Amino acid sequence: MDNRIIIKNGKVIFPDTIEENLTVVCGNGKITDILHNEEFTPGNSDIVIDATNKYVAPGFIDIHTHGGGGHDFMDGTVEAYLGAAETHARYGTTALLPTTLTSTFDELINTFDVYKEAVKQNTKGAKFLGLHLEGPYFAYNQRGAQDPQYLKNPEPEEYNKILAASDDIVRWSLAPELPGALDFGKVLTSKSILTSVAHSDAIYEEVLKAFNAGFTHVTHLYSAMSTVTRRNAFRYAGVLEAAYLIDDMTVEIIADGVHLPKSLLRFVYKFKGPDKTALCTDSMRGAGMPDGESILGSLEKGQRVIIEDGVAKLPDRTAFAGSVATTDRLVRTMVNIADVPLVEAVRMMTLTPARIMRIDQQKGSVQKGKDADLVIFDNNINVSYTILEGNVIYGN
Repeated sequence: MDNRIIIKNGKVIFPDTIEENLTVVCGNGKITDILHNEEFTPGNSDIVIDATNKYVAPGFIDIHTHGGGGHDFMDGTVEAYLGAAETHARYGTTALLPTTLTSTFDELINTFDVYKEAVKQNTKGAKFLGLHLEGPYFAYNQRGAQDPQYLKNPEPEEYNKILAASDDIVRWSLAPELPGALDFGKVLTSKSILTSVAHSDAIYEEVLKAFNAGFTHVTHLYSAMSTVTRRNAFRYAGVLEAAYLIDDMTVEIIADGVHLPKSLLRFVYKFKGPDKTALCTDSMRGAGMPDGESILGSLEKGQRVIIEDGVAKLPDRTAFAGSVATTDRLVRTMVNIADVPLVEAVRMMTLTPARIMRIDQQKGSVQKGKDADLVIFDNNINVSYTILEGNVIYGN
């Protein structure tokens, strides 16, 4: 049996409140007790962490990330998976969804094998929750930084091969207006794979049909999606408006303070709320790295980008090419820029993504019996410790 980890004197962040002077007891990978300080005396073999003047929160859950620390999951190596996971752990992430980019069929299949091996070897980084496939079924006009040469419509012959090649796919992002997309969404839903609207030119009516076919989530709200448009002089609402109009549709936002300014962060918070809005990094390999040139996608076939102003840009600086955010930055942005209460900003980074991925029975809140995934940080969300299933994977 592992030594217990005892976190004392913490300001524990629960889903709806913060309570001070508590002790969190972790054993065998689970939270075994939450007590007032005076109610608990550590044993001789216990590992004690003093969280005086610091917060104890659930571990951050990132449901959309492409890499970090100089690594991209499309590099197709175990080292890239492990390096990215370890980088994000330093910033409070205890669980993440490795996310692919639009690529060749062979690259995608290779990723599946690499992922399985990385899961076996991942002992120092954030836990892998399964794979998120982003593409290749996207609208050309909303492709963003996705490579256009690989874009296509969903065909059963192809996507059934992909689904048969891996049982690790837990999320798939695609444009629902493409021919065959609604049928594909029903297939994904039948397999309990989160089906997400992304890189789409759909109008509201198409999104509503998609929602009824299982598209319950919207990928990186405001990025690469339609808004109010005209067709033959008539106005139509787009994906953006549909996300607000469909009450039960969940969304994610890249809350780095660059992709969305304060006004839009406030708008999402006000009209979707913390229980329907997850924070995600959507980070590329530049997360946790200094400014300068980088690569979006694989080292071999990726696109050159420039990291500056807290974001990755296309070389001509005409558009953003990706995020370099880490999860601590997302929470910090929501609190300091969007004026969201800390308890709700943390919920958007923990329990809300856990519910979206249907893992909230195990993760997402500090609760007796749940996985001992915890992060300890100060008033400015600077991370001191990251604890995954009762083991310290980052601490200083």
